[in-house]
Amino acid sequence: MTTPRTAEVSRNTAETRITVRVNLDGSGKSSLATGIGFFDHMLDQIARHGLIDLDIKADGDLHIDGHHTVEDVGIALGQAVYQAVGDKKGIRRYGHAYVPLDEALSRVVIDFSGRPGLLMNVPFKSGMIGTFDSQLAHEFFQGFANHAFVTLHIDNLRGENAHHQCETVFKAFARALRVAVETDPRSPGDIPSTKGSL
Repeated sequence: MTTPRTAEVSRNTAETRITVRVNLDGSGKSSLATGIGFFDHMLDQIARHGLIDLDIKADGDLHIDGHHTVEDVGIALGQAVYQAVGDKKGIRRYGHAYVPLDEALSRVVIDFSGRPGLLMNVPFKSGMIGTFDSQLAHEFFQGFANHAFVTLHIDNLRGENAHHQCETVFKAFARALRVAVETDPRSPGDIPSTKGSL
């Protein structure tokens, strides 16, 4: 029986107080309280479609706006995933997924390369999704990529409804992440790199 890959990270600044717990070998359970309803809905997609147990509590300066909260949750989640994945022995390393929702279609490709990078092309049709500023999706994924040390390519290929566009992005991210952190049964103890390290 393998030990579950788990981590807990706390991030406390003058702007936010955040606790993130992850279990990469979970079943998709989540407990989410960021104070931003739509953002909680998106984080729930990561848990459910990534089969990651996710517990996130955030107390941020929402009287200003959601920027610091969303960005710092991305940072803390990236740190937690980085810790939970460990030395990366036996993982698939790469993952990709296409996810549709009605008229919208998005593609996400991830590489646990050890080199942080984000290329994101999502032409949102609306600046706001409820009370969620659609620009903050980029801030979340930038924080995640920088602190999980992953290369992340995100493209919304089509879409007319900003809610649908954003949801397909988060669902595709979840599915790509799920594949990338899975254990490869053909190479269970190896680092997936010719360099021998990631």
